Amino acid sequence: MSTTTSAEERQQKGGVRVAVQRFGTFLSSMIMPNIGAFIAWGAITALFVYPDGPFANEKINTLVGATVTYLLPILIAYSGGRLIHGVRGGVVGSVAVMGVILGTSSPVFIGEDGVGAPMFLGAMIMGPIAAWVMKKLDALWAGKIKPGFEMLVDNFSAGIVAAILAIGSMFLLTPVMNFLTHIAGVAVGFLIDHGLLPLTSILIEPAKVLFLNNAINHGIITPLATEQSLEQGKSILFLLEANPGPGFGILLAYMFFGRGVSRATAPGAAIIQFFGGIHEIYFPYVLMKPVLIVAAIAGGMSGVFVELLFDAGLRSPAAPGSIIMVLLSTANDSYVGVVLGVLAATVVSCVVASAILKFSKQSEDDLAKATAQMEGMKGKKSSVSGFLTGEDGQAGGAQISKIVFACDAGMGSSAMGASVLRNKIKKAGYGDQISVVNSAINNLTDEFDLVVVHEDLYDRAKDPTPSAAHVTVDNFMGSPRYDEIVETIRRQREGEAAEPGAGAPAEPAGDAEAQSGSATEGILTADSIVLGGQAADRDAAIDETGGLLIATGKVEDAYLAAMHERESSVSTFMGNGLAIPHGTNEAKSAIHSSAVSLVRYDEEIDWNGKPVRFVIGIAGAGGQHLELLQKIAKVFSDKEAVARLERAGSAEEVLEIFGKVNA
Repeated sequence: MSTTTSAEERQQKGGVRVAVQRFGTFLSSMIMPNIGAFIAWGAITALFVYPDGPFANEKINTLVGATVTYLLPILIAYSGGRLIHGVRGGVVGSVAVMGVILGTSSPVFIGEDGVGAPMFLGAMIMGPIAAWVMKKLDALWAGKIKPGFEMLVDNFSAGIVAAILAIGSMFLLTPVMNFLTHIAGVAVGFLIDHGLLPLTSILIEPAKVLFLNNAINHGIITPLATEQSLEQGKSILFLLEANPGPGFGILLAYMFFGRGVSRATAPGAAIIQFFGGIHEIYFPYVLMKPVLIVAAIAGGMSGVFVELLFDAGLRSPAAPGSIIMVLLSTANDSYVGVVLGVLAATVVSCVVASAILKFSKQSEDDLAKATAQMEGMKGKKSSVSGFLTGEDGQAGGAQISKIVFACDAGMGSSAMGASVLRNKIKKAGYGDQISVVNSAINNLTDEFDLVVVHEDLYDRAKDPTPSAAHVTVDNFMGSPRYDEIVETIRRQREGEAAEPGAGAPAEPAGDAEAQSGSATEGILTADSIVLGGQAADRDAAIDETGGLLIATGKVEDAYLAAMHERESSVSTFMGNGLAIPHGTNEAKSAIHSSAVSLVRYDEEIDWNGKPVRFVIGIAGAGGQHLELLQKIAKVFSDKEAVARLERAGSAEEVLEIFGKVNA
C-alpha cells in the first residue's frame, strides 16, 4: 500500500511540476520574443533621456514613455494572443489591451498629476484572454458562412469583438491591475528596504534547475523590474535570475574537483554558460549532485547582497543571461556593483561546490544519467545537452512524440508529407503514441521533438525550433528518411509495453465506396480535372492548374501570381511524378473557399530537374481540403494506385480512385 501511495504522490508532484513548467513556458513565450524591444527601450533611455542622458535629446526622449506605456504592452499582448489563435488572436489581443493601458495611464483615469504603471501584466492577461474569446467565437460559425463572405465576416467579427473587449478591459481589468501592481510593488519595496532581497535566491536558484524559473522571471520579475527601471533608470530585479555567477562557480568547481566525464566537459560547459548565457548547461552537474543547489543558492545570495550594497542595477532584461548581455544592459553608474556581484556569486558558489565535491563520492557515468534526468524534467531534448552526452542532435537522440512537417504556407506539401509519414507510423503500430501535424514555417514554435522540412527551408525552420531534431527531404511522397524516422521510433520504444502493431487504430468499418465523396465533394470536381494537359514546362503547367482553380470562382486571379512566387522560392515537387503548386502564405486572402485542380500530362514535364506527369493545384482555406490531401498522399505513395490514375479515361474515374481511399 505504501509503495502505491508513494507512486501516486510522485505522479501528482510530477503533474504539478509539468503544469507549472508549461505555464512558465507560456509566460516566457510572451516576453522572450520581445526582449529586443525591451533592450531598445533601455538603450534609448540610457543614452537620450532628457535632461540627464549622455546624449540628452528632448525630442528623442519622447520615445521613452511611449515605448514603455504603449509599444511594449501591445507587443506582449500580440505575442500572447498569437500563441492562442495565431495572427488573428494577436491582432484582437493587441486592440483589447489598449483598454487597460489607457485605464492605468490616461489622465482621464489617473488625473493630471498621476503616474501610470506599464501594463505588462495586464497585457499578459488580456492578450491570451481576448484571443481565446475570438477562437471560441470563430468555432461557432466555422463552415457555416456562405462562399464569398468569409473575409467580410472574419474582419467585422474581429473588429467588433476587439472593440468590446477593449472597453471591457478598460473598466473591468484596470481596477484589478492597479491593485495587483500596488501589492507587488509594496512586496518588492519591503524586501529591498529591509535587505531581504538576497533571500529570493532560495526560491530562484532551485527553480532554475527544475525549469520553473520562467514562471517567476518572466511572469513577475521582468514586468516589476521594467516599472522600477522606468522610475529609477535601473533595477536590481533584472539581476536576480540573469547573474551567471552561481552556475559558473559550480562548473569551475568541477574543473578542479570533478572526476571523469564531468571534469572533462566542465571547461567547455563553463564557456557556453558564462559567455553564451545558456544556463541550462550546468543543470545536469547540479542534478548529478543535488546538494550542490546549496552552492548555487549561496552564490546567488552573495551576488544580490553585493549588488544591493553598491546600489547596482540593469536598464533592461539581460537575455540570455550572458556576462556580455549583462554588461551591455548595465546602468551607467552600476558597472562596479554588477561586476563585483557576478564575481562574488562565482567565488562563493565555487568555494561551496568545491568543498562538496572534494569530500563526496562521484561516479564517472553520473553525468549522462543527470542529463537524461534534466531532459525528462524539461519535457524535451535540450539544445545543448548533446555537448554533455556526445549526441549530434539527430532524430535518434531524443524520444520522439511530436513531429511537425513545415512548409511555406503549411497547407500543401507539408500536409501531404505529414499524411504519408502518419500512415507509415500507424502501420508500424505507433499511431496512438506519435503526433504528426503540419504547419507553416512562420507558425512554428519550439514544442516539437522532430521537424521535417524541405531542404531549401531548413535555415528558416531551425531558428524557431532549436530544441528539436531536424530532418530535411527533397521528396515528400517517397523520401527514404521516412523509413529512418519510423525505425528510430521503433528502436526508442523497444522494451516498452506497446509492441509494433498493438496500438494501430482499426481501419474504418463499412464499404469504402460508401465513405467516398466527403473529401472530394465541392473541392475537387470533374470540371477541375484535365487528363490531357497542354503545358510543356513547369511555368505553363502552373498556369494551367491555376487557371482551373480560378475558373471555379473560389479563387481570385491574384492567386496565380502567388503560385509562381511560391515555386520560385521552394519547389513543390513531391515525388512519384507529382507536383502540387500552391500560393504563398500571404496569398490566403485571395481564396474564398478551398479548391483543388488536377492535370495529367501524356509526356513528362521537367520540374526543376524532376519528372512530373501529375500536377495538382491547391487553394486551401482553413482545413477543408486536408482530408482530400490525405487521400492524394495515399494514392501517390502506392505505385499501383498511380498506375490506375495513369490509365484513367475520365474525370469521374479519377474521382472514384480518390474516393475509394480511406483518409
